[in-house]
Amino acid sequence: MIKKSIIATAVVSALLFTACSSTSNTQSNAERQAQTTVTQSSVVEASKQANAFFDEIYKAGVMRNPVFQTYLGIKTDYDKWNDLSEENTAKELAISKANLAKLKAIDPNTLDAQTRISRTLYIQSIENSIADHKWRFHSYPVNQMFGTHSQIPAFLINQHAITNEKEARDYISRVKGAEKLLNQLVEQLKLREQRGIIAPKFVFPHVIRDSKNIITGAPFDQGEDSTILADFTRKVSALEIDQAAKTALINEVKVALNNHLKPGYESLVTYLTALETKADTKDGAWKFPEGEAFFNNALKRTTTTDLTADQIHDIGLKEVARIHDEMRVIKEKVGFKGDLPAFMQFMRSDKQFYYPNTPEGKQRYLDEAVALINDMEGRLDSLFITKPKARLKVKAVEAFREKSAGKAFYQQPAPDGSRPGIYYANLYDMEAMPTYQMAALAYHEGIPGHHMQIAIKQELENMPMFRKFGGYTAYSEGWGLYSELIPKEIGLYQDPYSDFGRLAMELWRACRLVVDTGIHAKKWTRQQGIDYYVNNTPNAKSDAVKMVERHVVMPSQATAYKIGMLKIVELREQAKQALGDKYDIREFHDVVLKNGAVPLNVLEDFVNEYIASKKA
Repeated sequence: MIKKSIIATAVVSALLFTACSSTSNTQSNAERQAQTTVTQSSVVEASKQANAFFDEIYKAGVMRNPVFQTYLGIKTDYDKWNDLSEENTAKELAISKANLAKLKAIDPNTLDAQTRISRTLYIQSIENSIADHKWRFHSYPVNQMFGTHSQIPAFLINQHAITNEKEARDYISRVKGAEKLLNQLVEQLKLREQRGIIAPKFVFPHVIRDSKNIITGAPFDQGEDSTILADFTRKVSALEIDQAAKTALINEVKVALNNHLKPGYESLVTYLTALETKADTKDGAWKFPEGEAFFNNALKRTTTTDLTADQIHDIGLKEVARIHDEMRVIKEKVGFKGDLPAFMQFMRSDKQFYYPNTPEGKQRYLDEAVALINDMEGRLDSLFITKPKARLKVKAVEAFREKSAGKAFYQQPAPDGSRPGIYYANLYDMEAMPTYQMAALAYHEGIPGHHMQIAIKQELENMPMFRKFGGYTAYSEGWGLYSELIPKEIGLYQDPYSDFGRLAMELWRACRLVVDTGIHAKKWTRQQGIDYYVNNTPNAKSDAVKMVERHVVMPSQATAYKIGMLKIVELREQAKQALGDKYDIREFHDVVLKNGAVPLNVLEDFVNEYIASKKA
């Protein structure tokens, strides 16, 4: 509930403003200064209380979300999962509506500039959430990219640390609780089935296979320890407790795995196997009820712009043509005889660009990625004022999910420093990880990309929590793609093949604009999307298949990268042109990063304010 003092402060401030406006010109300077001081003091107080209220809302939400608590290093509900029921969804909607009313009751005229922005962003975020309640079933809760079925083991392994016996018992409680969670998941899938929202056929083999993998091995059968049992055993074995206590805990988790986790996954697999028979091969969101309106809304949320599907499609086509031209320059530079498609085929297939699909080849890839990141870290002073405190770790995607996981991704650090940021490289298929793309991938996911942007955001002081831990895909992924360009501008990518790799990564994101809108707005088939990638990029066909399947299950998401990058580059050029000799790239990057993630239109406001202040 909003504190009455915020409203009271607003009234006081309004009265003071009126008094200042109507004060006679005969007032003494001392009187005017005193009134200004009181007004400034009230703004400081109102802003302080508003920010406290923002955090109050945010913390209350966190405390209703056991999974997010763990990501943040909070262990209050360390033994629980989130509630996926419709009853809980209705409760959350009611809470959102109540919070929105309280936020709107705060008078923005009583706040300082940064707090006004926070109020605007929070109101917008909650309004969007309430509006999007209409579309809550327009999704596939389990798919080859993510879902509760794969989150359970990934979360337990990567997030649930065990440092004492209680935390081991909390882990066991989560294993037991997974049965209820999976049953709730099935109910959510049934609600979508009733509305005709069923994932395309290609999704089901991935999800069914991954679900079965989780209940393979001991204690479910006579094989090696299953993924979860192996993790629990490793963590408990490292505890400083007596062996009898360790043995008891391991026996207890085996019972929980057999009696709770296994039945939960078996019920899910049974339902998915039946649902698969009802699935079709239509891939776009256009097939959903009110599919066109849903996709237009998704584009607006993802890009934080008013760009239409047609406009985004056209931007993609133009960018593909531009990047192809730059690739032709590199083709000539390395003396390749043949056209661009032939050069792409050469880059796609020549063995010099791929490490062997062996433990040694995979380790070499990881070691060189670490070296690239370390080198870039040593160059940051020339580009950035603010740098992250959190460490960064490079890690291969775990075996249990590597077959269906994305090519590379980043996991944010724990705010308390207990867990570093992680750049995950998927080394399942080394032919999908060419060495000429290694640098651009490392820069995007690590430094100066997601790790810098997200760690700095979490470390900001005097910023409400929802801005530290929230995000906007176009901003964060736009920054990630822009971060592939920054090293080029300071002399890296000296190897022309590596520079080709950078362009190949950018080309990939340009193609995403074309294919995402093609599938969801223009009724392209999955095969049309795959063909577009294969014919226009040097990437492996397996990349194309995964990317198109990602488009299908995550409508609009992949448009964020290029739209965000284009806006950041546009704003940078605007600052360069306006400031001339006064332009400093370190200051520009500070403007982009020091306010956390924001919609692109708000980022533009920040840059315009920066330009005006430098000119003053």
